[in-house]
Amino acid sequence: MPEHSRTVVVTGASGGVGRATARAFAARGDRVALLARGREGLAAAADDVQRSGGEALVVPVDMADAKAVDNAAQEVADTFGHIDVWVNNAFTGVFAPFTEITPDEFRRVTEVTYLGCVFGTRAALHHMLPRDRGTLVQVGSALAYRGIPLQSAYCGAKHAIQGFNESLRCELLHSGTGVRTTMVQLPAMNTPQFDWVLSRMPGRARPVAPVYQPEVAARAVVHAASHPRRREYWVGASTVGTLLANAVVPGLLERYLARTGFAAQQDEGEHRASGNLWSPADGPHGRDFGARGRFDAESHGDSAQEWMSRNRGRVATALTVGAGVLAAGRLARRARA
Repeated sequence: MPEHSRTVVVTGASGGVGRATARAFAARGDRVALLARGREGLAAAADDVQRSGGEALVVPVDMADAKAVDNAAQEVADTFGHIDVWVNNAFTGVFAPFTEITPDEFRRVTEVTYLGCVFGTRAALHHMLPRDRGTLVQVGSALAYRGIPLQSAYCGAKHAIQGFNESLRCELLHSGTGVRTTMVQLPAMNTPQFDWVLSRMPGRARPVAPVYQPEVAARAVVHAASHPRRREYWVGASTVGTLLANAVVPGLLERYLARTGFAAQQDEGEHRASGNLWSPADGPHGRDFGARGRFDAESHGDSAQEWMSRNRGRVATALTVGAGVLAAGRLARRARA
């Protein structure tokens, strides 16, 4: 392994953004611990990591089980010696009106998505704080600020993660520790979740356009892990537009989503998935789904906004130089007048 390699834990690593993120860290030569429930997906993710140049450790775990998460973190530390980066990405969801989601289903989404993040963070800090170093990356969403119809459980969990992470960040800054936490807010992604999520909509579940490839998110997560002093990163122009509109005209945005949000999250056809709330779609009786979903044809592989977010210094320098050139040009024209 390269001297600069790190030990990285990625939760929800068997598919989607977690799968792409694991590959991205492996491409740096990192040691990557893969945490998820689906053994078929985990095995394929481990192959991806090794082919990409990293070292893989598969740790099957349900992130809603605090003790199991603690044991998983200990296994990673025992195997690799320590934990440098912990990425909380695991989630589940239900696509349905709130009144059609049962209490047990709502609780399960909250336990996996929100408490899974809390339990993962606690387990990571147990190993990071004594070393006075380490980075937590919370994978968020534009929906951590702006709730949308048909995803009340998921939106509630992402809002909870946002508040939790802000509180934790204040505590870490107060303590003076070298451990950092940051959050990456994502747009709609082309992941397999839309083919395995529990849905009670008449059509097939889909992300709200524009849609981005999971590799865009993975690049942002890897960058955030190396630059964690920044409190959060916004990925995709749609994320920026949503968050700004919600800050300025939230009522107008709610009316817009009430009109468009139902149709925008459905394609023609019947949704056949039974959901992955209680058992993984890529488990022993399932299959590996990989990182990408069925929306390749419409998905963006790059994000100009995400690049600018990762390169704020270059952008600021370019803008400063450009402003200077324009000012010099105006002065020159005045001198000739």
